[in-house]
Amino acid sequence: MIRTFRESDLSAIMKIWLDTNIKTHNFISEEYWTSNYDMVKEILPKAEIYVYEDDVTNLIDGFIGLTNSYIAGLFVKDTAQSKGIGKQLLDYAKSIKSEMSLSVYQENVRAVHFYKREQFQIQSESVDDNTNANELIMTWNK
Repeated sequence: MIRTFRESDLSAIMKIWLDTNIKTHNFISEEYWTSNYDMVKEILPKAEIYVYEDDVTNLIDGFIGLTNSYIAGLFVKDTAQSKGIGKQLLDYAKSIKSEMSLSVYQENVRAVHFYKREQFQIQSESVDDNTNANELIMTWNK
């Protein structure tokens, strides 16, 4: 089930955020993610967030965070990946937005393929000033 974020979800989604970033972005220092944890925890609730909650366990398996039409993050916990949860979250966002954009690290090949499959187009390439990693700016229009 996809539902709107509640304050009580914050710990669960922050764990998913940290664990997934460390594992998926192994080309960036773990210290970068841990040092940004508190700042993200503070600003995350200000975003438009939707969570995927397992109907059986009532645990959160993933979430998508939006700032207007920008996808600030789409995260699915490791044990729940490749089960269509990311696609469901993205489809939900597509149902309420007419266009969206995002930044994705170029080395995160799995995510780049996912967004391409979901009709996102690469608009430009840049370097993330915080990590010095190459990132792609991708957009989608209804």
